[in-house]
Amino acid sequence: MGKKKVTTPSAEAPKEGQAAAAPAASKKKRIEQGKVYINASYNNTVITVTDAQGNVVAWASSGSLGFSGPKKATPFASSKIIAALTEKTQNTGPRNVQVIVKGIGSGRDSAIRSLINQGFEISSIKDVTPVPHNGPRPKKVRRV
Repeated sequence: MGKKKVTTPSAEAPKEGQAAAAPAASKKKRIEQGKVYINASYNNTVITVTDAQGNVVAWASSGSLGFSGPKKATPFASSKIIAALTEKTQNTGPRNVQVIVKGIGSGRDSAIRSLINQGFEISSIKDVTPVPHNGPRPKKVRRV
């Protein structure tokens, strides 16, 4: 198969004319405006927090919090999701948000109420649930 290459870390000291290179500090910027996407289905609730451009800041679902089976689509689970997202975004996340709701699950109203209770300022609520205009073609007439 061949020999495995083993490398040893070498600590290079900066030369006398150069300054020591500081490690890249990842400063998280404070986001003022954002969007909250609530996807509430019959089986699960998924909530995503993004910035104004649509870049995901944090997300959570009821399944990721440990709920299983029919408990995932409950209003209690959606309020717990909002609490978890508030914890994730308390330092950097947006406080003034637009809410976009999709789906017809039971957790959609509870999620919006929980957002208000957690200190988010909601500027608008938009429902983007897909609704069929005319549906599929009907069955042909039964001949007896």
